[in-house]
Amino acid sequence: MLADVWRREAPHVLGALLRRHGDLGDCEDALQDAAEAATGQWAAAGIPDDPRAWLIRVASRRLIDRVRADSARTRREALDAARRPDDARAAPAVDGGAGPGTDDTLRLFFLCCHPALSRPSQVALTLRAVAGLGVEQIAAGYLVPARTMTQRLTRARAALREAGARFAMPSPAELPARVAAVLDVCHLVFTEGYARTSGEALLDVELAEEAIRLTRRVHAALPDHDEVAGALALMLLTHARSPARTDAVGDLVPLADQDRSRWRREPIAEGVALLERTLPRGHVGRYQLQAAIAAVHAEAATYAATDWRQISMLYAMLRRLAPAPTVTLNQAVAVAMAYGPAAGLALLDPLRADPTMRRHHRWYAVRAHLLELDGQLAAAAEHYRRAAQLTASLPEQRYLNRRLGRLRDRSAAGAPGSVAPRCDRGR
Repeated sequence: MLADVWRREAPHVLGALLRRHGDLGDCEDALQDAAEAATGQWAAAGIPDDPRAWLIRVASRRLIDRVRADSARTRREALDAARRPDDARAAPAVDGGAGPGTDDTLRLFFLCCHPALSRPSQVALTLRAVAGLGVEQIAAGYLVPARTMTQRLTRARAALREAGARFAMPSPAELPARVAAVLDVCHLVFTEGYARTSGEALLDVELAEEAIRLTRRVHAALPDHDEVAGALALMLLTHARSPARTDAVGDLVPLADQDRSRWRREPIAEGVALLERTLPRGHVGRYQLQAAIAAVHAEAATYAATDWRQISMLYAMLRRLAPAPTVTLNQAVAVAMAYGPAAGLALLDPLRADPTMRRHHRWYAVRAHLLELDGQLAAAAEHYRRAAQLTASLPEQRYLNRRLGRLRDRSAAGAPGSVAPRCDRGR
């Protein structure tokens, strides 16, 4: 499919353009023009045998048009790019590694994480340029309007231009300072693949695996960096559940109902081994803590055997280290499972004043779950209804509406309040 080809080839095409013309904004615009041309032509004629070369050729021509009024030097570089459109692999590797076709994505990653940008801008720009996420998807991840995200991306490109940022790997001395932003990007890309924010499908396995692949590359470059290892462990342990997260028709299967025999044991073992090597070294960051939580889930033979007290303690540590509304949501579920729904609801109450949370479906979904556990069926029904209205993910919407329907049936039958737990971050 065109979308799959685009995700696979876009970073390499962008890298080929950047080697010949250093401005990320101009190259992204040219690439977008090529994508629009491909949408029309490939639909009629089919995907070419070498889609990367086709995209480089068309984007190079568009780039020539965009830079024609620039200096003679820039025109010569652009014309050279047009004369050698298929040479995506011929240029020497900037960082001395494998060929640029192999390393383009990683170099592009670090370009977007340039220190001239703020952390949110680094992450947003990389999600756009490297992962190929749409502005709406990125905006949803940041809980901001799409227009705000468009403005942020435009400012980020301008800042790179003013800083003279180049398409090259940072020096060994510069590399560690850029890692935190890179890890944030990897994790956000993984999260979008593991639980899509919109669309028909719950999972985008290819996107999640791309995030894991990129994180492996960073880990290979910085094997002694504990948070890189923690981020990789987190993704491996979480992605291992993917085969059990949907049913035969693609609907969400909550963690409580998943067939754990379908969880992949090899990535679980790899993730646990990474944690066992890094945690004893002393410094524990947020990705290591999240990975430790995922490991507790992975090591429970059944849902009933889950050590919720340990998970709630880990979330308390995570909340102290990296406070965020999403962390509080997850902690509330763990506390409710360990100490009762009233304790979890008490943790959620302060988030009621957060305007961002009032627009986010997860606050309503978690609160609905805990209200249901607490026997407050009418309030739970209202929160399930609101959560279903707010989510753009159709599988999540169907799941929430099913919960709402069952709640109505129980209310009509006069059933007691407590039900089996269904909601947690892991899903």
